[in-house]
Amino acid sequence: MWELAWPLIVAELGWMLQGILDLVMAGPLGTAAIGACTLGNMIFYPVAVSGTGVLMGMDTLVSQAFGASDPRDCRKSLLAGMWLSFLLTPLVVIILWALIPLIRAAGTNPHVLAQFAPYLRALTWSILPLLLYSAFRRYLQAVNVVKPITISLVGANLVNIVGNWALMYGHLGAPAMGLEGSGWSTVVARLFMAGFLLATILWHEYRSGWLLLRISWRPEWGRMRLLVFLGLPAAGQIAVEGGIFSLVTVMAGKMDEVSLAAHSIVINVVSTTFMVPLGISSAAAVRVGQAFGRKDLDGVARSGWTAILFGAVFMASAGLALWFIPRPIVAVYSSDAAVLAAGAGLLRIAAFFQLFDGLQVVTTGALRGLGDTRTPMLAHFAGYWAVGLPVGYFLCFPRGWGVSGIWTGLCIALILIGASLVLVWRRRLRSLVL
Repeated sequence: MWELAWPLIVAELGWMLQGILDLVMAGPLGTAAIGACTLGNMIFYPVAVSGTGVLMGMDTLVSQAFGASDPRDCRKSLLAGMWLSFLLTPLVVIILWALIPLIRAAGTNPHVLAQFAPYLRALTWSILPLLLYSAFRRYLQAVNVVKPITISLVGANLVNIVGNWALMYGHLGAPAMGLEGSGWSTVVARLFMAGFLLATILWHEYRSGWLLLRISWRPEWGRMRLLVFLGLPAAGQIAVEGGIFSLVTVMAGKMDEVSLAAHSIVINVVSTTFMVPLGISSAAAVRVGQAFGRKDLDGVARSGWTAILFGAVFMASAGLALWFIPRPIVAVYSSDAAVLAAGAGLLRIAAFFQLFDGLQVVTTGALRGLGDTRTPMLAHFAGYWAVGLPVGYFLCFPRGWGVSGIWTGLCIALILIGASLVLVWRRRLRSLVL
């Protein structure tokens, strides 16, 4: 399990680093550029990542076919994922372009808007390579080829750094395009990601006798419908999670600057710790799916529980760190005394849900390996929107807890989601017949 999980963990951290690098390198352009970059990413990533979520059904189909020793079926799912990427691209681009006038109508600062629109338009050109990268990645990790995924993310970040330096500030003979240049640099980086994984697939095809060329490349609509059936709930879950954190950030923005700063810091910290169980979750989906394809019930249970244990141990350790040393962690981001105090308090609330956050994301991956993507979506919707948001709002505003109330609501939601999904996993194992 760990051999498969650690490259995926590094890949998730590398994915997160892309947005951080853009923001850091936009700093010298001024506060308007920072605001435009932040706003652009807040709009782009939930929409784009929801699009990639539709391809998560490949985790189920490819891993189960690999476990059943059916390489032709693995490749058929790869082709279906590629065709689906081409079909999804116009839809995602249209949604992103349609949001630009809505942001303008919302009364966004004109200085921010002037840089936001060109930046987001440039980013939309990265949608197709991003979706193809996701399809290639899902295929490769399901057949146990994971190190190239890590290399592609590391390489893409290096490409992005050089591209930002050249296109934002006019080096290497390139025009100084400002923040828009960062968007085009991201396009180049994502072309590198997709190209590198495509080259990896072609290399493995060369070594295995080009089986990919001996099957039909025509769209297999039944398989694509199955991918959408499995992937749409996963995309919905991503939208539910992304939506709740965007909304609570808006709620935090209605309070004072210290509360918003503390909230933003804690979001960044817990997002970073989350990358580890997220990588383990992908490994769980693969290992459980492969065991299911082999009709190995013991292997299904062993793979799932091992992944859940790994995620739980790491996140419990992270929770202890957040509880016992919150101020040094916040101090990495800010030296302001008020922000330190507020951030430390929020980190101690976050410490309570770290274990359950790990449980929910890893168990979601294990269930996806069995082909169940609907239950996690429903659990996340109920936990966040039916419980967490109302409780957080009530504690924040009517009860006067401020931003601590928001995080208490999130804490309750994640405890409920994590515990319920582990119970669902346990019940699914008892009823599983192979």
